[in-house]
Amino acid sequence: MSAYKEKGGQEEEAQVHRIRITLTSRNVKSLEKVCSELIKGAKDKKLLVKGPVRLPTKTLRITTRKTPCGEGSKTWDRYEMRIHKRLIDLHSPAEVVKQITSVSIEPGVEV
Repeated sequence: MSAYKEKGGQEEEAQVHRIRITLTSRNVKSLEKVCSELIKGAKDKKLLVKGPVRLPTKTLRITTRKTPCGEGSKTWDRYEMRIHKRLIDLHSPAEVVKQITSVSIEPGVEV
């Protein structure tokens, strides 16, 4: 029984974590660029990578009247903002993930 505990202690030092990174942005190009940089960095370190998983795009819509006072013809403005999401799963030790995620992230992309 004590040999089992000793073996478990050695594995705990290099414990492999499953880390899920969620990236969101309004701009698809910058989002894809950050995803490819993260995946390239992870594959250089020979880690198991799953993704990027493309999640459904959220479309936020606002419809407003053009005239401020309410008179005139009933014309409407329609505004739309799209939010794109990507999901990346990594299987690696925590120290290695810190090195990979230190990649410069484009403005407008949130982790």
